[in-house]
This record gives sequence, structure tokens and C-alpha cells, in this order.
Amino acid sequence: MSENVEGRRVITRMRHGAHAIVDAAPGAKEAVDAGSVRLSDVTQDAEVAKTADVAEALAMAGVTDFDYLFPALVSDPTKLLPADTAAIAANTVDALNDLGNAMIEQGAPQANAPIPPIHTYWGQFVDHDLTAATDNDKVVGIDVTPLAPMPPAGVVALLVNKRNPALNLDSVYGDGPFAQPNPNEIAVPYRADDRAKLQLGELAVAGGGGVVIPPVDDRERDLPRVNRVPQIGDARNDENLVVAQLHVAFLRFHNNAVDWVRDNEPERTGVGDVFSRARDLTRWTYQWLCVHDYLATVLEDGAVDRVLASEDDLLGLADRPRPYMPLEFSVAAFRFGHSMVRGIYDWNRNFGAPGNIFQPQATLEQLFQFTGTGGFIGGADELPDNWTAEWDRFVELDVAFPIRSARPIDTFLAAPLANMVNQVAGTQVPAGGALETLLKHLARRNLLRGFRLSIPTGQAVAAALGIPPLTTPELTTGLDQGVRDALDKGGFVDRTPLWFYILRESEVRTNGEALGPVGSRIVAETLIGQIRHDPRSYLNQSGWTPAAGVRLPDGAAVTSIASFLRFAGVL
Repeated sequence: MSENVEGRRVITRMRHGAHAIVDAAPGAKEAVDAGSVRLSDVTQDAEVAKTADVAEALAMAGVTDFDYLFPALVSDPTKLLPADTAAIAANTVDALNDLGNAMIEQGAPQANAPIPPIHTYWGQFVDHDLTAATDNDKVVGIDVTPLAPMPPAGVVALLVNKRNPALNLDSVYGDGPFAQPNPNEIAVPYRADDRAKLQLGELAVAGGGGVVIPPVDDRERDLPRVNRVPQIGDARNDENLVVAQLHVAFLRFHNNAVDWVRDNEPERTGVGDVFSRARDLTRWTYQWLCVHDYLATVLEDGAVDRVLASEDDLLGLADRPRPYMPLEFSVAAFRFGHSMVRGIYDWNRNFGAPGNIFQPQATLEQLFQFTGTGGFIGGADELPDNWTAEWDRFVELDVAFPIRSARPIDTFLAAPLANMVNQVAGTQVPAGGALETLLKHLARRNLLRGFRLSIPTGQAVAAALGIPPLTTPELTTGLDQGVRDALDKGGFVDRTPLWFYILRESEVRTNGEALGPVGSRIVAETLIGQIRHDPRSYLNQSGWTPAAGVRLPDGAAVTSIASFLRFAGVL
């Protein structure tokens, strides 16, 4: 949820001489056989991977750009939030703070969506795979006074994406199993006895009792850690326990894919060959699930099929020398998942029902505390074995347990998101100050960030996409009075912050059960566009589907997030 904890962008180390090799280099095949990594494995930028200038290629592979999806809009002040004068900008800031405060629910949430909770956190994992830096206050802060929009050209010049936006699981694989370690940086660890496999961490014995979550004889269900610090490619994946356990599932999926390759493709004998094949199958399965399970669930009906069937390129990636990440996506549209977060979860039999051994549910605060970043309450250096996920409670909807669903995609956020845990860990933000309070308040932070980065309004984006914008009654009818007052105060009824607009569009046009047309279009075009633009993605593998991938013990293909977790051995 936060990007204030610096993501460890392991690929950037390749600029300093790690075992990366440009595809066109002499002896590239032999080097790869000896353990080097092709640049085409870690970037969807084909031209970078092909260049003969090794130094230039390595320097460019580690980062990509942010840019605007609708540059014509951001050059027109009438398409942005009001900021014509200092007084108007100050009023806009006040109204955004009021709106953010009003968006936080008072009391227990009143509704649920027909979306399993796993989709909330799969989306967060995807976000960390795609982007890092839009919340970097060292570069573009939201704590300046007076707060005003930055010129769009300045935003593009200053913000650099620390991720390559291919969905290539670099947070899982790091620099690969044969990279030389750098003593000053965390390296993703591989097993010493089998370099094709990733290392896992073992659970700690819970001092407080409870029951061990099955399978009780399988202790490798934590992230690999040193003094609690996760040895993974993106520290944000240890920010909350749900994403941390999902990252564990990816590590295990790859390791089981290694076993599957050895059992089913015996012609692959070298460790490097087995590793590369297992990594490809893991990546392609992940990408396919992002499109056909995740997006198909959270977007309006038909949105995925329309984008897959269309030859349009909303992102314009084909005409750009470098891939980029749209700001309208990363700062607004893809933050819809924040509204899906629950304040409590049916986590496992110790902290959930049936069972209730300790509590009838786990609080969101506890799911942040039981991570390395959160300190593992009780003094453990690894995850206690009574806190591992029981994933069936996150992937299977059950009318008898309404808590086993995500919240609706709407204009309200769960109360704990007004004071989030772990949001300033590892930073120099002064404790107890106004900036800490702001950064812990998710709704205010999102709204002020959109204003600061000159994100166009919802109405302007809808018009640019040719989608009928929300009418005034659609935008305002039935809203809580505090939300309505903030909209009126800021002039946001006609010029609505894009993040709020997308949430409201979902609320009134799909009943909170999926994104509406504007949100669906931006999210589908961005994710599918990035996969299309990656020459090594599943979409560029001659019609690859999970039928050509790994199989479950019963022979079934991995065609859902639930079956992904089953293949990983955690469900």
C-alpha cells in the first residue's frame, strides 16, 4: 500500500557489473550457460537488450520512465483540479484533506463485494512488480507549503520508475542464482544444494500457543530472513502479512516448477536450463492469471476481452523508444484496491472462525505487525507458526462467512487506513509530526499526491476515452454529508479527483462489484499493454496458455489464483 518504504530494486545492481549480458554480445549463449542473465530476461525493452553497448544497456535496463497517458489534458489547466491562484490552490488542498478524512468509514463496514479477498492483495503484489517511486517524498513531496501542482514536464523529469514495468517477477528472482553477491545490498538467496531453487525461511515456534496451521510438517512457509529483514527483491512485500505470505507462495511455486520440469522435461539437464524454464513457466502462469483471473474479476464484464481483441494501443508503447508507466494508472486508477481492504480478516483457525482459538478474526493492524517490518510481536525473528495463512479463507467465497470477501470498490476506506502501520518504517520521517500523520492516512495521501502530480480530472479522462462522464446526480446522490461538503468546497463536482472519480464510478455503475468503464479501460490497457510489449511474455509465445504449463497432481492446469496456490503447496 505504501511506497515510502524504499523498494529494493535488485536489477539496478546490474549496472555495477553483476552477471547480466546484452543479448547481442559475442558468446552470449555460452555466458548464459555459465550462469549469466540475458537482459531480455529482465526488461521488456527489446532495443536495450539488443544494443551492443554493454555499459549503456546496463544503465538503461534498471529504470524506466513515468509519463502521462493523456498529455494533452495535463497541458490544459481546466482539465486539472482548481489551482488558478495561490488562494484557489490552498482551498483545493483544504478540500482534499476534508474529502480524504470523510472517505474513512466510521464504524464497521456495511457491505461486501462478490470478490475473494485474495484479489485485493494480488493487486498489491502486481503494483509492487510494476512501479516504485510515485510516493517518494524525497523527490516530489506532498508536505511542502504551500502545496501546488508541479508542472507536468517537471513531474516527468523528476520521477523515475525503479521498476521495469514488465510483469517479470524481479522481486522474486532478483539477479538470478549465479550472480556475485554485493556485500552492500540484499541479494535474493538461492538454495546452496540446488541453485535452480529459491531459498525459503522457516517458521518460528509460537510461544503463545495455538495450533500449527497445516501442513504441520512443512516449516518452509516464511520469507528468507536475516535478523527479521526479508531477503527479497522488494521490501514492500513484507509490509503486511498477506502480501508476505503471497510472496512465499511465489517462491514455492517456482521451486515446485523446478521439480515439475525435471520430472516432465528430462532433456533439460543443466541447472541453468532447468532454472530458466521453471522461471518462464512461473512468469507466464502469473501473467496469464493477472489477465484471466485477476483482471477478469475486478474489471467490468467484457473489458479484458475488448482489450485483448483490439489492436488499439492506448499507451502508445509501439511508438516509444522506451517503455513507461502511466501516471494516471499508478497514481489514481490502480489505487482502487485500497477501497477493497478490510479492517478485519478471517485469517486462520487461530485468528478466525470457525476455531476462534485466540480471536474471531485478525485485525488489519495485526497483519501489519506480524511481519519483519512490523517486528513480529513476541520477539521472534521469523513468522510464528500460528500466524501462517489459511488461503481457503481468502480464495473461496462463502455466504456463511461474509468476512471472506473483499469490500466493495467504492468511495469509503476501512478505518485502519487512516492510521496505517509500517508506512514510515525505514525512513527519516519525524515521529509524531504532521508528515507522519499524513503519510499514515491513505485517502489524504492519495488525493494530495494526485493534485501534486497534476493528474487530470475524472471528467476530462472520461471525455478523452469517449466514455460518458458521471452526471451530477450520479456523482453526488446518496453520499455522506461530509463527502458531499468536501466536493462542493473544492469545486470537485465538475472537476473530480481521478482516484475518487474511479471509485465513485464503480459505486454507481457496477454496484461496487467491479471497476466502471473508465477505471476498467485504464487498468486493462496498462496491464495488458505492458505484457504485450514484453517480448518474453506469455502473449508473445505463440498462443501459450496454462495447458502448456505446469500441472497439478491430478493433471489439471493452473487456471486460477486458487490453483496457483495449490501448486505452490500452500492451499
